[in-house]
Amino acid sequence: MEIQLSSEIISQIPHFKLGIIEYKEITVGDSPQMVKGRLQLFQESIYFELENKNLSELPGIQEWRSIFKTFGKDPNRYRPSSEALYRRVQKQNYLSAVQSAIDINNFFSLQYQVPIGIYDSDKLEGQITIEVAKAGEQYLGLNGRMNSLENLIVSSDQLGPFGSPFVDSNRAPVTETTKNALQIIYLQPSTAVNSAERLTESLMKMFTQLHGGEASFYILGSQ
Repeated sequence: MEIQLSSEIISQIPHFKLGIIEYKEITVGDSPQMVKGRLQLFQESIYFELENKNLSELPGIQEWRSIFKTFGKDPNRYRPSSEALYRRVQKQNYLSAVQSAIDINNFFSLQYQVPIGIYDSDKLEGQITIEVAKAGEQYLGLNGRMNSLENLIVSSDQLGPFGSPFVDSNRAPVTETTKNALQIIYLQPSTAVNSAERLTESLMKMFTQLHGGEASFYILGSQ
């Protein structure tokens, strides 16, 4: 699957980088109890760590709020998805288990304080571009609302935008029928390339331990 990063993003944020993982022949289903338990315990530990703390002090959230501002999107109205997860945990509105792919996605998004998207590759068409959405672009999101994408970083295929670090569209979600998937980790630009590689590989290995299949990864962007 060919993925390109737009020159507009690189010119504004020279060290912008993404972890890209492609999965083949995976099996998605109910999360094992081990994953459910770890997700619950991790959220509880985050809740206690956040006592008397401002979320904007967390490095990953701070950096992604700054990225939204750079492209003209107000992070107080359009929050990075990782921050939205942290806000839920802060209110003790803990994430419950959904299914294995989403649970692992949420777990690592909380752990690394970065947005992560996962998509059914068989529902995407042609080349994918990571770009800044133009005026008038929108899609129906997994939040059940029509979302304005203008000035947001988005992932687009031949049919248009399907994902972003704000909220993903409802066009290519991973479900229990998914066999092939694309995962995009919206890394902190300040992360060194070797650290980005270790982080991405760690996620990939845990995902394939649960879901089987084959996988490969690379870092797209600043080298």
